[in-house]
Amino acid sequence: MALHPLAERFAEVAGAYERGRPEYAPAVVGAIAAELRIPADGLVLDLAAGTGKLTRALLSGGLNVVAVEPQASLREVLAASVGGDRVVEGVAEAIPLADRSVAAVTVADAFHWFDRQAALEEIQRVLHPDGGLAILVTIPDWSGASWAHELGSLVEGSRPEHPFFDGPPWQESVRSSGSWRNLREIRVTTSQSADPERIVDHLASMSWLAALPEDERADLLERFRAVIQAGDTPGEMPVHVAIGLTALA
Repeated sequence: MALHPLAERFAEVAGAYERGRPEYAPAVVGAIAAELRIPADGLVLDLAAGTGKLTRALLSGGLNVVAVEPQASLREVLAASVGGDRVVEGVAEAIPLADRSVAAVTVADAFHWFDRQAALEEIQRVLHPDGGLAILVTIPDWSGASWAHELGSLVEGSRPEHPFFDGPPWQESVRSSGSWRNLREIRVTTSQSADPERIVDHLASMSWLAALPEDERADLLERFRAVIQAGDTPGEMPVHVAIGLTALA
């Protein structure tokens, strides 16, 4: 199945993604494991794993994980950090795992890229009957930086329109499938170290920016960098992770 054209752009910015995106704190993994009641011997599928930000955190939390990722450049980064035996090529709409083979499925900052109903059917197929799904959205909080308002205005003014990019809330897609129960959402907030170049890398990893012509992209990144460097960046800033949770009906 073909990827969304914007999703394909992540392959071109794998390095910036790995450097700039926040890490998942142990509290995030603990919350997922507790809420989904993942058994000690249960296999967790990290779907659309990217460079492995969440995969590594799940492994560090003592969980047994297999990561599925469609793009080769991202899988290379992922395999280098977690081992090639844990990494499988595949897409959410055609998961290359056996029926009822996993205790839980996690999707970090990727659910909006999926053909949702097709993906939910596949997730249902590979889950144990008592398995659960966690859909994560990471929300960096730059409000404590002096440049936050100016940068936010510049980013919003630069971003082109992408119809249907975000889609409906995950809850709407899950409810409409009729195969899930106990939908809920929790939020985990931690703080992480921050520096100007990490913020620039985070911006560079955004799909809409990666899709721009190279000269336009480079110009925007320099403008973003100038705004950040002209202000004050705290040593640490909050990161919020919204975790949507549901279980098979």
